[in-house]
Amino acid sequence: METTATILHADLDAFYASVEQMLEPSLRGKPIAVGGGVVLAASYEAKAFGIRSGMPGGRARELCPRLIFVDGHFKDYQRLGDAAIEVLGDFTPLVERISIDEAFADVAGCTHLFGPPAEIAGAIRRRVRAELGLPISVGVARTKHLAKIASQVAKPDGLVVVDPDIELEFLHNLPVELMWGVGPVTGARLAEIGVHTIGQLAKMPGWSVERSLGRAAGEKLTALAWNRDPRDIRTQRPARSAGAQSALGKRPADVGVFRPTLRHLADRVAARLRAKSRPGRTVTVRVRFADLRSVTRSVTLDAPISATAILAEIAEELVRAALADHPDEKILSLLAISVSHLEKGSELQLELPLGLEGDERRPGTRRGMARWMADRAVDRIRDRFGWEAVGYGSVALGLARSVPDAFRELAEKEL
Repeated sequence: METTATILHADLDAFYASVEQMLEPSLRGKPIAVGGGVVLAASYEAKAFGIRSGMPGGRARELCPRLIFVDGHFKDYQRLGDAAIEVLGDFTPLVERISIDEAFADVAGCTHLFGPPAEIAGAIRRRVRAELGLPISVGVARTKHLAKIASQVAKPDGLVVVDPDIELEFLHNLPVELMWGVGPVTGARLAEIGVHTIGQLAKMPGWSVERSLGRAAGEKLTALAWNRDPRDIRTQRPARSAGAQSALGKRPADVGVFRPTLRHLADRVAARLRAKSRPGRTVTVRVRFADLRSVTRSVTLDAPISATAILAEIAEELVRAALADHPDEKILSLLAISVSHLEKGSELQLELPLGLEGDERRPGTRRGMARWMADRAVDRIRDRFGWEAVGYGSVALGLARSVPDAFRELAEKEL
């Protein structure tokens, strides 16, 4: 374990909104939101009014009548996000990108060239500002988890270096919501047992935390609360899954709602599986209800799949099973599909026409092969003319998407 603070976490501030303000100087210093029907991203000026990503546009305008909505420049987001990560790569080859706008870097091996970690972090921030016109916050610490927390504390547009001698003193005074893996649901469960700070979590009896969160999550969070994080920088992370999700607001749990949504999600996920020749065996769906409580259902198949229709049908069966297990839940707020246990190669093992149940969902059958070939034809058209050139009628006619697919794709980097 490294005994000095050499791990950097760099995070572009309010990235999408900052890009829009950089591209259009008249928007600087003003409350802006990317999107329309729903807030995709908000500037710090808008966040001061309580505006957050995922908020309905009408509600955002109520909170801030002067709010300016702008369309997203998705190609610029990708270009500038890539350029910012390249700046880190100019200092060290040990860079682990975890999203379009944030990455870890280990600078232990380059301090003899560029100075102490704090000086390297400062140089990165100056270069990103000078070359790209964007603010970036950087946290420097001994572990990845603490570096990420430090970058959050540094926001907006700041730098925080956590000395190993005082890291627990720094960490334990912070709200538990800053921890990696503590979202609204986990935060609410911890609050129920009187845990509001990371220090309170660290000192809470293990059985109490595990009873609220489960053994695996409880043990993991307790270890992180004591800054026990052995993870190294991984410059190339092998894809283990591909997934997509869609926030629905509050929609009735009817087939007319979830079927086109699942078809759209399956289309996005399966297209990525086919593009990388990585079919998968395990299909998982997540269903979130109106109270933000989520349930998951999954199935592992005999043969890996990457066909859109097959994935959509399996996902629909899993969602129906989840709803049947929760008959009192009548409202959906989110649906998600992921495929894991990915395999390499796209060769299909042909199967004899034995007339078994579910043959149409087995990729090696005549029907399964036909579905896969139809998907490949769709892929070729999209490669040449763009994603919107062709698609499934049930999606185009049955699903109003307030979040552009280009925006979703920027966040879906698992594969």
